[in-house]
Amino acid sequence: MGLAAGAAFRGGVMTAVTRGHGRRFEVDGDWERLPDGLQHADVAAVDVDAADRVYLFTRFDGQVIVYERDGTFVRSWGKGLFTTPHGLTVGPDGGVYCVDAGDHTVRKFTPEGDLLMTLGTAGVASDTGFASGRPVRVHSVEGVRYAGGPFNRPTNLAVAPDGDLYVSDGYGNSRVHRFTASGDLIGSWGEPGTGPGQFHLPHCLDIAPDGRVFVGDRENDRIQIFTSEGRFIEEWTDLRRPCDLTIAPDGSVYVVELWRPEGKRSFVHGEAEQDQPARLTVLDPYGRVSERWGDSTTDRTATGNFIAPHGIALDSHGDLYVAEVTYSFAIRPGWVAQSSARHQLQKFLRVGAGEDIVARRLA
Repeated sequence: MGLAAGAAFRGGVMTAVTRGHGRRFEVDGDWERLPDGLQHADVAAVDVDAADRVYLFTRFDGQVIVYERDGTFVRSWGKGLFTTPHGLTVGPDGGVYCVDAGDHTVRKFTPEGDLLMTLGTAGVASDTGFASGRPVRVHSVEGVRYAGGPFNRPTNLAVAPDGDLYVSDGYGNSRVHRFTASGDLIGSWGEPGTGPGQFHLPHCLDIAPDGRVFVGDRENDRIQIFTSEGRFIEEWTDLRRPCDLTIAPDGSVYVVELWRPEGKRSFVHGEAEQDQPARLTVLDPYGRVSERWGDSTTDRTATGNFIAPHGIALDSHGDLYVAEVTYSFAIRPGWVAQSSARHQLQKFLRVGAGEDIVARRLA
C-alpha cells in the first residue's frame, strides 16, 4: 500500500501548471506538509472552515487532519474511530460532520475532535434489501432492492442556509434524508432507478442559497436538483460519475468526476467504448459547462490532472482543493502504478483573484 508519509511532503514547491481558461489556476501538488508519524493512502474528503483552515478526511490511516491555508499542520484526531471515511463537511458553526460509509453513521465534532452528535446507529444498516458480494452488471448499487431509512452506507452531508442537514445515502440505499440541525429526521426521498427522483448512488450534495438541493447521482451520470422538500426540478446530464460538488458564491458549480475505464458500464450510457478519464468541471448557474480540465488518458498521473477525484472544496480566496482516493480506486486494482501513491491532494490557486499568488501561497 502506498502511504503518504511526512517526509514525502516536505520541501514541496509550487508546480507551474495552469488549468482553466476563464478561470486560471496554478497547481500545487505538494501543498500538504504532513508531519512525521502521520500517514494516509487516500484523501476521501476535504473542506474548509470560515477561517480557510483545511480539513482532510483520510483513509489508511482513517482520521481527520487539519491544516492552515499554507499547508502547515494544525492537528489530527479520530484515528481508530472511523470504519470507512467518506464525506466531511464543516458547518457554518464550525462543527465538523464526518460521514462514515462503513459504520452507517454521521458524526458531528468540534474542530478539536470532541463528539457533539451522532446520526444513525453505529454498525447497524437500514433495511434496503442490499447485500454485498452479489454479481453486478454495472455497480454494486444494483443490490439496493428498495429505499430505506437512514442509513445504509451514507456518502455525504450538506448544511442548508436554514441549518437543516441533508445526507446522501448512498452505497447501500438510494435516498436523501433531511434532518433538523439537532438531528431529528424531517423526511426522505428517492428510490433505485434512473428516472427523475431516482438514484443509483447518490454520492454528494450541496445546497444553493435559495434552498435548492443539488445531488450528484454518480452512477446515473448526472446532477439532480430538488426543492428543499425533495420535489424534482431538473437534471444536468453533461457529466460522468460526479463524485463531489460545491456551489460557489457566484452560483457556479464545481464538480469532480470519477474515471470510468474502457469497458466499464454506465446505467444510462451503456459500456464505455473508450477510456473516460477523471476531470474537474465548472458549470454556470444554468448547468452549462464553463470550464473543464484534468482529463488525460495518457498522462492522468501528472500534476494538475486527476486519477480518482473524490472530494472538492472552495475557499474564500477562490482557491480549490481536490482530494483523491488513488489507492482504493486505482492502485489497489492495478490501474495505475504504485509510483502514483502521492497523488492524493492538489491545491489550485486562483490566478488574478485579487491577491498576489505567491503571497497567498505563503499566507
